[in-house]
Amino acid sequence: MTELDSEPEGFQTFDARLELAVPGGLIVYETRRRKGQTDSLYYGRSSDNAANQRISQAAAFSAIDRFLALGQFVALAGDTAFADEQRRPIDPQYPHCAVNFSYRKKGHPSARSMLMVFIGLNDETDALRYAETIAGPNELVQERPHHSARFHEWR
Repeated sequence: MTELDSEPEGFQTFDARLELAVPGGLIVYETRRRKGQTDSLYYGRSSDNAANQRISQAAAFSAIDRFLALGQFVALAGDTAFADEQRRPIDPQYPHCAVNFSYRKKGHPSARSMLMVFIGLNDETDALRYAETIAGPNELVQERPHHSARFHEWR
């Protein structure tokens, strides 16, 4: 993401949408390049105000970058996490980010893509404690690389 944000000219095509939910709000970083044309939209919303507000690219990336700098992550497995109507919702006290990212670098023969939801935690102890609170063992990614009908790590 840092490379895409700082040097987008190194990519032939890209489509990135990151939705970061943090206590107190939501930040969306969305940018896409197709056929040499780049379109971007960056916005946020606080929990007290339901209206989306445009923010700068730097502000959106800064929030995403802080999330990516957390010490540990757990990833939702996808199929079980969203299929069951009685599933436990994501605890809003933990920041979580839905990542839908595909790209093709210039000179590379193929595109890469990821579709995952990550929950950010401070360290491994927090991650293990969080994993213990999950109702079913199949709600979190257990093996890497992860591929399910709904989510995939990298392909």
